[in-house]
Amino acid sequence: MGTIDGLPPLREVIRAHELVAKKQLGQNFLLDLNLTAKIARSAGDLSACDVLEVGPGPGGLTRGLLAEGARRVVAVEKDARALPALAEIAAAYPGRLEVLHGDALELDLAAHLAPPVKIVANLPYNVGTELLIRWLSPLVWPPIWSSLTLMFQKEVAERIVARPRTEHYGRLALLAQWRCDARIVMTLPPEAFTPAPKVHSAVVQLTALPGPRFPCDFAVLQRITAMAFNQRRKMLRSSLRGLGPDIEAKLEAVGIPPTARAEEIGLEAFCALARAVQAAA
Repeated sequence: MGTIDGLPPLREVIRAHELVAKKQLGQNFLLDLNLTAKIARSAGDLSACDVLEVGPGPGGLTRGLLAEGARRVVAVEKDARALPALAEIAAAYPGRLEVLHGDALELDLAAHLAPPVKIVANLPYNVGTELLIRWLSPLVWPPIWSSLTLMFQKEVAERIVARPRTEHYGRLALLAQWRCDARIVMTLPPEAFTPAPKVHSAVVQLTALPGPRFPCDFAVLQRITAMAFNQRRKMLRSSLRGLGPDIEAKLEAVGIPPTARAEEIGLEAFCALARAVQAAA
């Protein structure tokens, strides 16, 4: 597809604005407007939503979101070189695109959004996981957003949706699935991007639950899972020793064998352990 909105094809946009992707910014541009429209559609009905996009680059996904009917898009772009291209999109969709120049890790994004909110982004590889953790850990839940539709390296996507006793299972799966339903909705080969990365990519959709799947304190769950999976080959009685001398008793009390390893333990059991640790604090 060359165009979806009367604007030039993305290759022409990149050439006109000399937008060579920068590795230090984690940039890999998705130029096929068929694919960007498909990603936008995978986020569901956008007509009543503000959509937050991080790292729009030349604006391929931005155009897909707007063409698919997003009420309004707030696009956060750190690279000043992309701003003229995004300004052209804003002119083609009057009043529906706000571009924020800055670092998504530093800006108060909620101040620019009106609920309901969905987050849809081809995240820069170098900040994707950190942004996800932030979106999963607001002070108040449910969060401002109802769903996250995010592109990651395929291995990261597999870590988000992984189940116990599988290769990619770890703390990212636990933290994501504690408060969300998570699924992979699309995979993309390296050649879909410019420049082509060395790995496949995947789009993950996380839908916020009304409340956590099992009760526990988020900070305690984070601490326990970090300790457990940083030494995932060790038995839990060893990797969690820093939680106190009675850790074996706490594990047994919630039905976790002290000789088990982190990758063998499901979310419900980790939440039960977090409650026991907090109660004893």
